[in-house]
Amino acid sequence: MEFEKSPQTYGNHQAPAHYEPGEGCLTTVIRIPVRIVVLIVVVPVRMVWDLLVVCGRAVERMLLRPLGRATAWVYEAVLTPLGHGLVWLGVFIGKALFVWPWVALWRYLVVPVVTYGLVVPVVWIYRQLLTPLGHGLAWLLTAIGHGIAAVCRGVWAAVVWLVVVLLVTPVGWVHRHILAPIGREIAAAVGVAWRIAGFISRAVGRGIKWLAWNLVGRPVRWCYQNVCAPVGHALRDGIWRPAKKAAVEAGRAARAALQSARETVRQARRDTWRALVGGPRVPEAGEPLVPQARTLGSTTTVPGAVAAPEISLRKQG
Repeated sequence: MEFEKSPQTYGNHQAPAHYEPGEGCLTTVIRIPVRIVVLIVVVPVRMVWDLLVVCGRAVERMLLRPLGRATAWVYEAVLTPLGHGLVWLGVFIGKALFVWPWVALWRYLVVPVVTYGLVVPVVWIYRQLLTPLGHGLAWLLTAIGHGIAAVCRGVWAAVVWLVVVLLVTPVGWVHRHILAPIGREIAAAVGVAWRIAGFISRAVGRGIKWLAWNLVGRPVRWCYQNVCAPVGHALRDGIWRPAKKAAVEAGRAARAALQSARETVRQARRDTWRALVGGPRVPEAGEPLVPQARTLGSTTTVPGAVAAPEISLRKQG
């Protein structure tokens, strides 16, 4: 006996489509306990599922994609040509060892011997003896087959009727009135519990994120903004920039002193050379050449003398 009931409503929403009208009191009795038990079981499963989904995405992005690309490259660049070569070699060897010798044996030995030595007697025996005997056996077997088929049809009809009456009808009734309502309730409870577990998992994740930010991120940002950044600016403005400026000035002064010392040494060498030798000195590398002048009325050159005109006074007169 089934009790009629109106469609179930939850708050202001109509019951889902899978709630069929005419469900018995068993559905109403088992709905709430089943949903509570399924929610308790599904919440940790949903949280573990969300964690596995996040880990799986990370593994797929950082490991499986590069591994898949490398495997595809190895397959396309190495294994495929190697496999084609091995297949070709195997086919060639197989044909050379197992096909061509047997084909030649069959074509040039077996076929002529069988054709001219056995075919004609066998054809005569088949036509004159085996064909009539086969027709008789076929008629006898056909008659026996029809009788057996009639008996089997009767036995099959009886077996089908017994199975329908003793098994199918009770099982259908149990499924329709007991198992189907329980299964629908369990499925609905699992769906609701899965959605609630998702909400709980996301809430737990947001709570962990909030705790991590307030326990780690916010103190680290405050330490960076209020301690590390001012200390770094003070070190940069009070120590690094003055030290860098002093080092630059010291380098410039050292380069200027070194240049002045080089010029002094060069001048001393020139004076020493002139005092000792009195003749022209070979200029050093990088030192400008000093033109040598000739004295008036002479073709010789004297270092350090004023250059004379190219035409002498006597020649001009």
